[in-house]
Amino acid sequence: MVAVVVVGMSGNASALGLEISAGGWAQSPDGQLAYKSLATTDSLDLENDARYDEETQALVRVKIDMPAVIPNIYLMASPMEFEGAGQKTTAFDFGDIQFDASIPFTSRISLDHYDLALYYGIPLLGTASLNTLNIDLGINVRMIDIEAEINQPTVGKRESIDETLYVPMAFLAVQITPIEELSIEAEARGVGYSGSHYYDFIGRIKYKFAGPVFAAAGYRHEEIEIDEKDIRAEVDFSGPFAEAGFQF
Repeated sequence: MVAVVVVGMSGNASALGLEISAGGWAQSPDGQLAYKSLATTDSLDLENDARYDEETQALVRVKIDMPAVIPNIYLMASPMEFEGAGQKTTAFDFGDIQFDASIPFTSRISLDHYDLALYYGIPLLGTASLNTLNIDLGINVRMIDIEAEINQPTVGKRESIDETLYVPMAFLAVQITPIEELSIEAEARGVGYSGSHYYDFIGRIKYKFAGPVFAAAGYRHEEIEIDEKDIRAEVDFSGPFAEAGFQF
């Protein structure tokens, strides 16, 4: 559910806007992940080896429009967890353990990430466009809480990861409001450095259908290529999401 509250303080130069949202995101995993790997065969394919399927997780956002020159704040939490039972036709190293070829294993991976963006809207753009266009620019810091575990119980092998990464990113958001009831939104977060990159794109359509009540739906795509703290990942997660709530 999405709840949006906008508080205006008349007769005062300052104004505060608050948006709180929650919804569900259907996450489809693709790509490869390795930990302390020495060879390309150590990479674990999320679909073919781990046999992860699409999972639907919560998506929570909080936006605070600050007064005057104080930057606006955008918080977002994106839980992400997959588990499955699979096997790999070749032996592979994960951490300090070598897992045996063609023996079934179970695995679980969570990549919960939390965002903090500080941003400004382009001044006077709303007025110039008759309140139909708004563009926000800023910086975003993403904290990724990585946990992974692989078990091969028939041979008594187990290894796990528990790491936290912090990724600074650029932030861009565009809102188009052709009519009061309808808004089309796009968000982009991204960074590229030293052969690594991390991109996150969100498209959203909101429709206000009964007074303050609105529904929203969209699509989100994340593309990650990193080599940090012995973790090498070339993965992407994508899928539709839906939200509903209130706007005052």
